[in-house]
Amino acid sequence: MQKVFQSLDPQQLTTNLFKLLDEDWLLITAGTPEKFNMMTASWGGFGILWGKPVCFCFIRPQRYTYNLMEKNPVFTLTAFAEKYRDILEFCGTRSGREIDKAAATGLTPVTGRIGGVYFQEADLVMECRKIYFQDLEPGHFLDPAIHHNYGDNDYHRMYIGEILNCLVKV
Repeated sequence: MQKVFQSLDPQQLTTNLFKLLDEDWLLITAGTPEKFNMMTASWGGFGILWGKPVCFCFIRPQRYTYNLMEKNPVFTLTAFAEKYRDILEFCGTRSGREIDKAAATGLTPVTGRIGGVYFQEADLVMECRKIYFQDLEPGHFLDPAIHHNYGDNDYHRMYIGEILNCLVKV
């Protein structure tokens, strides 16, 4: 029997979000159903800000997903079972400028309730609306070790997204 998605209040998630980001990875998908791209994310965070459940995403300006994130008000975060690890690695090492990642990986795009794109194969989906962005400023790094992440001075832009819809497979 195929699992189906069920809506869940994001504050009811029991998933270890640290493990989800650091070890399991997520896909950030930005764009429209007609033109979207996804990239693997292992940096980010979740919490409550301004009275809303939010996520924090970090994207470098040279990434194809960055332009789609800039042009669209919504994005999704999706988590997958371990059997999809190769697909997540593929999406993190190939550019959407050069290849249709959904077609190449066999992932099935679905249009979300708020217009973003997620994938039928995911186990967890967070549909988000951008509510803030900030470019990371190297002069604000209090720990000098952080600089080693930016040998090319390609500092991330941080996006804060309000989590408007959370879906889990049951």
